Amino acid sequence: QVQLVESGGGSVQAGGSLRLSCAASGIMSRFNDMGWYRQAPGKQRELVASFTSVGITNYADSVKGRLTISRDDVKNMVYLQMNSLKAEDTAVYYCNTVPRMIVNGRAYWGQGTQVTVSS
Repeated sequence: QVQLVESGGGSVQAGGSLRLSCAASGIMSRFNDMGWYRQAPGKQRELVASFTSVGITNYADSVKGRLTISRDDVKNMVYLQMNSLKAEDTAVYYCNTVPRMIVNGRAYWGQGTQVTVSS
């Protein structure tokens, strides 16, 4: 059974840090490119960081230098270290494959984890 479970979100002040975790079960994550997406209120979901199966990382310009994605293919875990957080980082964060998974003809997403940054 495919399952993505995100955790580690919370409320922090600007300049603070958080570490998000994602447990990916039922998928061969070590063969997939994995990524962290986020969706802020009133905005579309966007890909902010990705880690390919061959070890290449990519970041959206808005988070470059502040967010770091990593993965543990033995444990089927994906992480997002978030430093120097800004108010504009406030969003629900989701992990998923890149591109996102399709299950039974529909895009599959976990429940996400809320990150709130106060200025």
